[in-house]
Amino acid sequence: MLCLSQNTAKSPKEYLEKNGIELIWNPVGRPLKEEELIAELSKVLPVHGIIVGVDPITRKVIESLPDLKIIAKHGVGVDNIDLVAVKERGVIVTNAPGSNSESVADLTWALILAAARQIPKADRVTRQGRWDRLVGYEIYGKTIGIIGTGQIGLAVARRARGFNMKILAYDKFPNEKAAKEIGITYVSLEQLLKEADIITVHVPLTDETRGLIGRNEFEFMKRTAIFINTSRGEIVDEEALYEALKSNRIWAAGLDVYSKEPPIGNPLLELENVVLTPHLGAYTVEANLKMGMAAAKSIVQTFKGEDPENRVV
Repeated sequence: MLCLSQNTAKSPKEYLEKNGIELIWNPVGRPLKEEELIAELSKVLPVHGIIVGVDPITRKVIESLPDLKIIAKHGVGVDNIDLVAVKERGVIVTNAPGSNSESVADLTWALILAAARQIPKADRVTRQGRWDRLVGYEIYGKTIGIIGTGQIGLAVARRARGFNMKILAYDKFPNEKAAKEIGITYVSLEQLLKEADIITVHVPLTDETRGLIGRNEFEFMKRTAIFINTSRGEIVDEEALYEALKSNRIWAAGLDVYSKEPPIGNPLLELENVVLTPHLGAYTVEANLKMGMAAAKSIVQTFKGEDPENRVV
């Protein structure tokens, strides 16, 4: 079995080894590309299971593994796995729902505050010996617009209550129970974009959500709006976002995800009014342990002939 994630916590490793599973690690410490995956996996055949982060598990990768039984996602989103191909092969796919919700929500708020108060720029000028008094925006009492109210979106909303914010949300399938408990008002996407001071994206990547936020959507936003994306880069038209930031059509953005990762050569890297992090929303000690244990348990259950928990396919 090949465990692709070098960030797996100690307990999941011990659990797998205790159950007699041989572990083979990603040798480079970063997500592998398709051709790299195929090359590395070919060295250790037979491979019966994979624990995967954001590495692309394409049809070619799947077809190169005749003994593959399970792909366990070390996280939640499975958009990097060819689900059509795994269904055809009868390969099981699992994920770890809820395991990283609080961690991603924490990072979302870190990006909100960093963008609102220009913290990265303030850090740089202070280290340079300058004493620039950068002017930002308060968050307290403002309106937040949450696009997507799954577990992460709701975790973001709960934190917004501490800032005494008006909470707007857009979701094709509103969670009315949570709305009542937290104090969320569901509105149309257009209304959310027009009224929110902070707009944060928490929908999964699907054919329907790809390119959901583009030029038209940025035109609806306030000039003082802060746009946050900790979901998937492909949900946003990055060229339109660049133009909105460059022209000061919106105040700032905070991004943890990109259409191409790492975002080498991405023009967004040139702008000072965007805060950038390297897709680390789920990278906390706590989330890492929960994701790792969920993946490890799914592997063991499958190898024992049981139907694993959190099965996606």
